[in-house]
Amino acid sequence: MPKLFRSQSPVATAVRALTVLALPALLGGCNMVVLHPAGDVAAQQRDLVVIATVLMLLIIIPVIALVGLFAWRYRHANTAARYEPDWDHSTQLELVIWAAPLLIIICLGAITWVGTHLLDPYRPIARTAAGQPVARDAKPLEVQVVALDWKWLFIYPEYGIATVNEMAAPIDRPIAFRITSSSVMNSFYIPALAGQIYAMPGMETKLHAVINRPGDYAGFSANYSGDGFSGMRFRFHGLSDAGFAAWVAKAKAAGGTLDRAGYLTLERPSENVPVRRYASVDPQLYDAALNLCVEKGNMCMAEMMRIDARGGLGLAGIYNLRPLEYDKYARRGSRTVLGPLSARVGAICTTDEGMVSALTDHSAAASPPNAALLSGAGLPVPGRSSRAQPAIAQASPVHPTSL
Repeated sequence: MPKLFRSQSPVATAVRALTVLALPALLGGCNMVVLHPAGDVAAQQRDLVVIATVLMLLIIIPVIALVGLFAWRYRHANTAARYEPDWDHSTQLELVIWAAPLLIIICLGAITWVGTHLLDPYRPIARTAAGQPVARDAKPLEVQVVALDWKWLFIYPEYGIATVNEMAAPIDRPIAFRITSSSVMNSFYIPALAGQIYAMPGMETKLHAVINRPGDYAGFSANYSGDGFSGMRFRFHGLSDAGFAAWVAKAKAAGGTLDRAGYLTLERPSENVPVRRYASVDPQLYDAALNLCVEKGNMCMAEMMRIDARGGLGLAGIYNLRPLEYDKYARRGSRTVLGPLSARVGAICTTDEGMVSALTDHSAAASPPNAALLSGAGLPVPGRSSRAQPAIAQASPVHPTSL
């Protein structure tokens, strides 16, 4: 045998010993929170993962074992092994090969279908723990979540407070999350509480969960979102009712108000942001952030969609644009695709006012078309009336805070 296999140098022996001793320390750093969660929803998701893994191992383990068995039994040196070169089919073996995986797939499909509906993140939870159904009069704790660059904003409308990179909830009380983003897609994830769900600008996702054990748990974004992604983390505190009341009181004592102007400042990209607390918050702030109309004078997406559903503003809408005054870098929105002067819908006005505004603010623009040819929601049919009506006369009323 080569010398390498007969003996080893003292250095190689020491390296091997150190490697063996380091393994427990390295494995001790592994966080098994997904397999030992503190929330009932995450625990049910853990059970699905374990059941699915066990079912798949029913096939994987025998196959791996048979690979070793066949390799050993039919090795070249085993002259006693039966040799059948003309074997090409076995009905019994085919039944085993196809029946066992088919049954496992049926079981996996049934478990996944049931679990997908029971653990739908949009579905309010029916229990706080195994054997503990949610009381009919129980009021979920609503938490409005906004993913910013690069921090998390949490708004508690029931208590009128807001926090940055920290949230809390009482144990055994259902939590209803409403989640959106200010700019790019992120993924809201608290492994100890429930599965991850995406936060997207201009859209709202929902998540229902419950925390069952007190503790301090990690939360973060599980979707890459730019330079400060690695620091986009927060702490989630599971507290008793008394502890949660004290946490709310601490936020109230911090002082400060998070209004729209403060939100626009907070929204600017920043990294590794420390915990912030606000004693009060604009009650319409989350809806404004969701509808991308926090800035004064910006039309909300909800109103824009209502107008579009009724036929739009027609050609008059072309002149209802104003350049943005605020941006994180140069101008908000695309700086390359839409050109250097990105624009937004600035106001809703009558056709005549729109024409005047277009000629006043956009003197370089082309001449407006004949007003008699304009059509859209709230505008008269061309030829029936010479007087232009308000563009949203037939649209749903606009909330004062949405403009």
